[in-house]
Order: sequence, then C-alpha cells, then structure tokens
Amino acid sequence: MSSKDFCKELLYDQKVAVVPGTAFGECGEGFIRCSYANTIEDIKIALERIEIFVKKHIK
Repeated sequence: MSSKDFCKELLYDQKVAVVPGTAFGECGEGFIRCSYANTIEDIKIALERIEIFVKKHIK
C-alpha cells in the first residue's frame, strides 16, 4: 500500500488525518507525517486508532 493510500484509508476507516510522506518529495514514500499540535489525550486516541488500523492491515 502506498503512503497516499494508507493515509486515505486511515482517514476513512479510523477518522485520523495524516499526510503521506510523498507530500514532501518522492523520497517520502513509505512514510507518513503527523501533527502533534493537539492535546495529549487526543494524540493518545489517534495513536490507538492507528494501531487498530495497522493491525487490521498486516498480512
């Protein structure tokens, strides 16, 4: 899955918005960018949702 597809599916499935690494150049493929400009509680919730998403998509 591309980093762009990962970000789209994460948003749709878990309502967590992140940016694909490729938004900052081709070398960013395989990476995502996250903003931590939020409360600690909201960051914890987002990380829990990312964990759920990743576990669902591990092959």
